[in-house]
Amino acid sequence: MKLTSIGKAILLSGALAVAVPLAYHATTSQPATAAVPAAVLPSFAPLVKATRPAVVTIKTTGTARANSEIDPQMREFMERFFGRNFPGEPQQRNRRPQGLGSGFVIDSNGTIVTNNHVVEGSSEITVVLSDGEELNATLIGTDAKTDLAVLRVEARGTLPTVPWGNSDNVEVGDWAIAIGNPFGLGGTVTAGIVSARGRDIRSGPYDDFLQVDTSINRGNSGGPLFDQQGNVIGVNTAIFSPSGGSVGIGFAIPSNQAQEVVADLIENGSVERGWLGVSIQPVTEEIAAAIGLDAAEGALIADVVDGGPAERAGLRRGDVILGFGSQSINTVRDLTRSVADTDPGTQTNIRFLRKGSEQSLSIQTGKFPA
Repeated sequence: MKLTSIGKAILLSGALAVAVPLAYHATTSQPATAAVPAAVLPSFAPLVKATRPAVVTIKTTGTARANSEIDPQMREFMERFFGRNFPGEPQQRNRRPQGLGSGFVIDSNGTIVTNNHVVEGSSEITVVLSDGEELNATLIGTDAKTDLAVLRVEARGTLPTVPWGNSDNVEVGDWAIAIGNPFGLGGTVTAGIVSARGRDIRSGPYDDFLQVDTSINRGNSGGPLFDQQGNVIGVNTAIFSPSGGSVGIGFAIPSNQAQEVVADLIENGSVERGWLGVSIQPVTEEIAAAIGLDAAEGALIADVVDGGPAERAGLRRGDVILGFGSQSINTVRDLTRSVADTDPGTQTNIRFLRKGSEQSLSIQTGKFPA
C-alpha cells in the first residue's frame, strides 16, 4: 500500500435511513404487524448550498521537455557520423502537462487556499469558479513542508467565502464533509466521519493530520473538509490506497495548523520557522534504560551543527531534550513542532538530561535555513 497525494473530495448529501428491528409482542415470538419507524439523519443539503459556491477547481499547466531514450554513449557515436539529428533520434518537443486540484476562497477579494503539490512546478494556474467562470491566478506563496499554497484571483465582484473552523474541537466520530473536484467532477460532495487525529504519515516533519473515511480521490487535493456547521476544519491532502482510489482512509491538514501557515504566506510569501541546529532521534526503551530515564520520552541529540544556535547555547551530542519553553517533549515530533512554531530570535528555556542529571539553559532560536 502507498500514500498518494490527491486532488478533490466528494460528499454524500441527503438523509440516511438506519434499519431498526421489528417490534415483538411480549407473549409471542411473532413480529408485530407494524414496524418501528426508521430513524432519519439530518440532510447536508443546506450546508452544501451555503459552502459549495466558495469551492473552486484548480487547473495547472507546466512545461517540460520530452526525454530521449538513446543511451548517452550511443548518442555520441551516432552524432559523430550523422550529426545532431541522426536517424532514429526521438524528436525533442515541448509538452504541457496539465493537473487538476481543488481549493476554497477565504477572502471575498479572491484569496484561495490549496495544496502546494497541486500548483508546484506549474507555469500557468487557472481557477474555475463554481459558476464555471475561469480566472487566471497569481501564486502568493507556498510551503512544501505542510503542503499548502495561497493563490489570488481578480474577480469582477466579491466572491463567496467559507470560514475557518477550530480543528482542536474536532472529535473522533464527528461528521466530516468534503467538497471538491475528484477526477475532474467539480462540485462533488462526500460525507463521512473523523476516524482519528494526530496522524503522522511521514510526509513531512510537521505531520498532524486528521484521518477521515470521507471519500477523497485524485483531484480532491486542496479542497476543504467541513464540519456540520460549514466551517473548514481541514484541507484535504492525501489518501492511503493500494490502487490510487479511495478506500476510506484520507488525510486532511487540521485547520488550526493551515490557518497559521496561510496567514504567513499571505503576509510574507513564505513561512519563517525557528531552528536549533541539531539532529535528533527518538529515545527508545533501551536508550532510556541506559541513561536512567524512567520512560522512553524526550528527543536525543544525535549531532550538533557547528556554529548553530544549539552549539552556541551549550547543548551537546547525547543530551536528551525533555522540555522546550512550556512544552514537555515526549517525542521527536513534539520538539520539531515546538521549535518550528517559535519565531526566529526568540529566547526560550530548554530543559534536558545530561549524564543522568537534569539541567536547563536559555537558547535563542535561529531561522530555519532555506
